[in-house]
Amino acid sequence: MSLAEPAALPVAASVAPRLHILKRFSSRFRTSLPAYLLLLPSLVFLALFTYGAMGRVFIDALYQRATPKAPLRFVGLDNIGAVLADPYFAGAVVNNLIYAVGTAIPSIGLALLFALALARTSAVNSALRAALFLPVLIPMVAASALFLFIFLPNVGLLDYYIGRFLPVLPNWLGDPDIALWAIMIITIWKNAGYYMLFFLAGLQAVPEDVMEAAHLDGAGPFMRFRHIILPELKPTFLFVIVIATLNAVTQVDHVFVMTKGGPSNSTNLVLFYIYQQAVEHYDIGKASAATLVTLAALMGLTALSFRTMANREGGR
Repeated sequence: MSLAEPAALPVAASVAPRLHILKRFSSRFRTSLPAYLLLLPSLVFLALFTYGAMGRVFIDALYQRATPKAPLRFVGLDNIGAVLADPYFAGAVVNNLIYAVGTAIPSIGLALLFALALARTSAVNSALRAALFLPVLIPMVAASALFLFIFLPNVGLLDYYIGRFLPVLPNWLGDPDIALWAIMIITIWKNAGYYMLFFLAGLQAVPEDVMEAAHLDGAGPFMRFRHIILPELKPTFLFVIVIATLNAVTQVDHVFVMTKGGPSNSTNLVLFYIYQQAVEHYDIGKASAATLVTLAALMGLTALSFRTMANREGGR
């Protein structure tokens, strides 16, 4: 045996694990390559129209231009400061908070009630589920036009029926005190059937044997709902609350069609405020800054919701 052979043994021993790892990686890559190729079109669209757009919003928030043809001027965080100091933005935030609470609670409550009533599978329940889900399929613009006719003062369907009982009819969309509450009705009408689907799916996870045992032990419907169904539906509640919050911030079609943010900015929501800054005032920097502020608030709220639920689950 030559003198070079003993020195080559440690080198070979150190290279062998690396070659084994490389072979495993190559094998996994060949196995998963078709999946990545199938996902590639979606990943490209996601990068261009989601993450790319988010990056563009972040950059635009740092610049400002006086007119559409004026050159961009770097202003740093001045746009965010201007948004936070704008009383119209503060009013839109307050309106959005009222709108979110006023639509999420009734929508989720009705969705849970519908799900509990229609949990058992039958032909009648299937038809009722389809009827309750039907408003979800109607575009918000078409639904807004429908409710615009319903809310017409004196001649609308609502005034036609309640006019027999009230001597003075309210102006549903023209009164600043009730206009925001009026547009909440269309959101509740559209979203309750959508949230019902999640509760129906959540109810499928409730153990039937536990429900039967509780029934045999003398637990009434309310006790079974409180101590068995509600704990099982906690993850569903968290998910639906997050979805309802996002919907409250991102739904603006009905405001655009029905009120344009009026009267007296009483129905001006955050997304419509962003639209006004970007399209009507052409202040792209301020609109982008308002978008970032809203996005940060939503991300914080979502993280807080998931952390709260994780703490509760961990404390069991």
